[in-house]
Amino acid sequence: MNKSGHVYLVDDDESMRTSLSRMLRELGYNVHDFASAKAFIEHSVPISPAVILLDMQMPDMTGLDLQEELARIGRKTPIVFISGQSHPQQIVKSLKKGALDFLFKPFNLEDLLNSVADAIEFDRRQFKRVSKDVEVKRYFATLTPREKEVCRLLVQGLLNKDIAVKLGTTDATIKVHKARVMEKMRADSLQGLVKSYLEASLEEA
Repeated sequence: MNKSGHVYLVDDDESMRTSLSRMLRELGYNVHDFASAKAFIEHSVPISPAVILLDMQMPDMTGLDLQEELARIGRKTPIVFISGQSHPQQIVKSLKKGALDFLFKPFNLEDLLNSVADAIEFDRRQFKRVSKDVEVKRYFATLTPREKEVCRLLVQGLLNKDIAVKLGTTDATIKVHKARVMEKMRADSLQGLVKSYLEASLEEA
């Protein structure tokens, strides 16, 4: 994986695509350019870390339409909009829906590079977080049904003796279950267990 990351450039302006692609490649980015939003949907492969440099006004499908479609299918690559002209409502809507930045053509080169670098770093952190959540869910799946009950009650803040009463068992038994939960969940503290549990949304598991 290229340490600088990947840039998906989606713009119907061929000269813009050519000049931006050349410059970004010279700076070490892997650039994948597309002349339309539909071409991007049909041919792009999700890669991380990456950023989508997305034109707002395109003939077949606007940048906002593409942003909404990506949200619908669960693709979370961060978006930086580049636009020659846009209505204020489009700008506000795109940012509310999660776009990281909005640059107007002709934009300052330094501003563009800063936005690209920030978005790729954001995606790098996002990818690590998702990977960790998947790992925690895998750990949770190894717990027995009783250990899952104990884990949930620990996260709720109950003490061993309270959990024992709630589950109709002894304090000593709960201590054994708690030790197994901590070991299987790779948690070195109760605070760490709670943090991993909540971040991975295990209450929904």
